[in-house]
Amino acid sequence: MIKNRIPLILLLNAAGVALFCSWYLPVNHGFWNPLDSAIFYFFNHLVGVSTAYTWLLAIINNRAFDACSLLAMGSLMLSFWFKEQSAGRRRVIIIGLAMLLAAVIINQLAQHLMPVKRASPSLSFTDITKVSDVISFPTKDASKDSFPGDHGMMLLIFASFMWRYFGRRAFAIALVIFVVFAFPRVMIGAHWFTDIAVGSLTAVLIGAPW
Repeated sequence: MIKNRIPLILLLNAAGVALFCSWYLPVNHGFWNPLDSAIFYFFNHLVGVSTAYTWLLAIINNRAFDACSLLAMGSLMLSFWFKEQSAGRRRVIIIGLAMLLAAVIINQLAQHLMPVKRASPSLSFTDITKVSDVISFPTKDASKDSFPGDHGMMLLIFASFMWRYFGRRAFAIALVIFVVFAFPRVMIGAHWFTDIAVGSLTAVLIGAPW
C-alpha cells in the first residue's frame, strides 16, 4: 500500500520544500514580506480605535478559545465514532491516537529542524498598537519565536487525517475549523501569515504524507 503511494508522497514533500524555499531563499523573503506586512496592518489598524473589535481579538486569542478548537476537533471525531460498530469505533480511536502521535513528532521536528527564528509582527513593528496595551485581558498577542505556527500546524495535521481517513466532507469541515481557530493568531499579530501559510504547511506537506 505504501509503495503505491510513494510517488504522491514524494510529490507532496517536494511541494513542501519548494514552498519553504520560495520564502526562505529570496532576500527579505521576496514577495512574502510585503504580503505579511499588509495582512498584519490590515487587522491591526482598528486596534484601539474600535473597542468591540479589540475585545473580539482578545477573546478569540484567549486560552479558553484554544480549548474550543480541541472541542471542535473532538466533536468531529466523535461524530464518526458514533456511526461505527465496535470494530469501526476501535479504528476511529486508533486513528485519533496516531494523529496525536504524528502531531507531536512533526511539531517537534519542525521546531528543531527549520533554520528560522523570528519574532511575531506585534514585536517587530513600532508604529502599531498591541491588544494587550489597550485592554487588560489574558490574551496571546505576541511571540518571540513565532515560526512555524504550532497551533496552525496541529490543525492542518488534523485536517490531513480527516481527508485521508474520513473523506472530503470531513476534510472541508476540518478546514473550516483550521481557519476559525488558526487565523486569530494572525489577526492579533501573534503570528505572521507565513508562519502558517509557509511554516506550518511546509511541515505538514513533508511530515504528514508518511
